[in-house]
Amino acid sequence: MGNTEEKSSSQKALRVLIVGPAHPLRGGLATFDERLCKTFNDLGHHCEILNFSLQYPNILFPGKTQYSDEPAPKDIIINTELNSVNPFNWLAKGLKYKKQNYDFLVFRFWMPFMGPCLGSIARIVKSNKKTKILAIADNLIPHEKRAGDTLLTKYFINTTQALLTMSQSVMHDIDIHFPGKPKAYNPHPMYDSFGPAVSRETALKELNLDPSYRYLLFFGFIRKYKGLDILLESLAKSKYFNNATKKVKVIIAGEFYEDSKPYMDLIEKYNLQEHLILHTDFIQNSKVPNYFCAADMVVQPYHSATQSGVTQIAYYYNVPMLVTDVGGLAELVPHNEVGYVCQPNAEAVATCIDDFFDNNRYDIMKANVEVYKKNFSWNSLVEKLIGLYNNIKP
Repeated sequence: MGNTEEKSSSQKALRVLIVGPAHPLRGGLATFDERLCKTFNDLGHHCEILNFSLQYPNILFPGKTQYSDEPAPKDIIINTELNSVNPFNWLAKGLKYKKQNYDFLVFRFWMPFMGPCLGSIARIVKSNKKTKILAIADNLIPHEKRAGDTLLTKYFINTTQALLTMSQSVMHDIDIHFPGKPKAYNPHPMYDSFGPAVSRETALKELNLDPSYRYLLFFGFIRKYKGLDILLESLAKSKYFNNATKKVKVIIAGEFYEDSKPYMDLIEKYNLQEHLILHTDFIQNSKVPNYFCAADMVVQPYHSATQSGVTQIAYYYNVPMLVTDVGGLAELVPHNEVGYVCQPNAEAVATCIDDFFDNNRYDIMKANVEVYKKNFSWNSLVEKLIGLYNNIKP
């Protein structure tokens, strides 16, 4: 950390605009953008966020609401002005922020649908010949593919001057689809903005859970690629969910972003009702510590992935984790040290769950998490972005 801070102090103060979701929008992208903005400001730069007044039309949004009812962060400036589907808005905001002469803009790019909006604004802003265009590319190839994805992605990415990714799999995608594009890798920083850890006893009391049980946690929006089906099928194969004397349950905490019926059918098929705690509403930020501090292990049995913010919440709360070997998940979870990396199938997940409890892995893995999480710094991410900016040729 010392070297990072020393470099920050020698870098002239920069004016930076992050273009992406923020409060009152909810979810991991908003949390990330707010934390990144705060880091820029903490390091002596001036950073604001250009947020969406309309992120998704309701017909395209799978959840119950796009908006948070929690208070806005007090220490950053959020300009909620951007309409993702209105070209007149793109023109107006592009012209407005072109005149602001920021040193660089950081666009969050996570799905092709945003390509026309973000690409149009980027083209207008950089025509001032001063502002550089960077992007954090969460995904280049979307988890759920649709016609036109490639064209929409190219429309945006072709206007950027450098990309930062948080997984090596996306780095590989850039090499294939945008060869020669300046890029850098930085692992997803650790989320430390949900509040301090609480004791297991306090967490269980807040969630009204029986302290005589041990708990696995599946956390976050429920979408097909996240593999809740794999987890449910693995429970049917694990001895810890086929034996009444094995006091283990699974907390499923997160809102369904698709039809819940296939999952409910699996629960009924395998008679898992008594083994599950279903909290399938949106989990407010203020409640996040309770779920992670109640858990013995976080389980992410994804079918596909790039990187995951859930992993970085687990690191902050010192919780071991199980991930499948897809995308960039394995990059962040040393196998048999801070958790498990296994194949994305029910048998492999069940084997790891059984090993975790059979061999009392919790204490040693938790200790390893506390050591390894020092690798995930927000300062490092800011320095990588500034390094990309400094290397963009006029």
